[in-house]
Amino acid sequence: MAVVTLDPDAPDFTRRYTNLADTRLGAKAVAASDEFFAPKERMLDPAEPVFIVGKYDDNGKWMDGWESRRKRGPGNDWCVVKLARPGRIFGVDIDTRHFTGNYPPGASLEACHSDKDVPAADVRWTSLLPTVALKGNAHHYHALTSQETWTHVRISIFPDGGIARLRVYGRPSSDTTIAGAELDLAAAINGAYVVAANNEHFGLASALLLPGRGVNMGDGWETRRRREPGNDWSIIALAAPGIIERVEVDTAFFKGNFPDSCSLQAARMTGGTDQSLITQSMFWQELLPQQKLSMDAVHSFDGLAALGPVTHVRFNIFPDGGVSRLRLFGKVAGA
Repeated sequence: MAVVTLDPDAPDFTRRYTNLADTRLGAKAVAASDEFFAPKERMLDPAEPVFIVGKYDDNGKWMDGWESRRKRGPGNDWCVVKLARPGRIFGVDIDTRHFTGNYPPGASLEACHSDKDVPAADVRWTSLLPTVALKGNAHHYHALTSQETWTHVRISIFPDGGIARLRVYGRPSSDTTIAGAELDLAAAINGAYVVAANNEHFGLASALLLPGRGVNMGDGWETRRRREPGNDWSIIALAAPGIIERVEVDTAFFKGNFPDSCSLQAARMTGGTDQSLITQSMFWQELLPQQKLSMDAVHSFDGLAALGPVTHVRFNIFPDGGVSRLRLFGKVAGA
């Protein structure tokens, strides 16, 4: 189950950008030098890592992550991950939670571009993160500055040990110019991302943009209980400028805590900062007037205001609560 524990020390890139190593989006671990104690696939699980006291398998203690055996010779271990979609990478979290006496002292990250599931032996790997020191039972956040588009990453650990989770935060690149095709302009896999949200106490707003329905109440955007006037909101940058024709708001698993109602504002924006977008969004035109919501249901709305192509939406919930997914179906401007 993809339940997220919010880390108050997590940098902005973990909230703004998509985890391109998320298996729910199609990422997969395709090769590893060794996975004796714990399989490489476990490192990409979207759920938070757990530790189960007394749980063992045939090779030893069961660990929630990727773990290689103790190396008795030269060299180091590595794992190659095919990203869910080619994209630019803005940051990484190398998470060693629950690995204490068996974490690697160091790790590095490289990337490549390949049209194969497993890159060829002669593929050119580019360093994104030189070797950094790791601690046990901790997040290790690193912002990255690469301007290129990548399809795969390779994490190397020195010399061996276990990584609970690898999160690779970036913006997918995708073909959003298919003439006449309906596209979910708010889908993370298509390149949409959350610019800002006023509150994410129980769940990140970026969950709104994930595929499928939420798997539980922890898999969605949920704000704290509002004790003052006003309402909660999130601002989403669309995958591409487009005309929104149909909206779906899914409150899956939110029952005693779904919002009473919601609305959408939208605008075509160029330039500016996140803070200026937040300020301007209060005055954007109304795309969808305030609509009642119900618990644990998919709500479909059409008959939207004719605003023309837009690049951003402000999703308002009244007064607070939780929403699992937001879909904004439409056509790319000019298509």
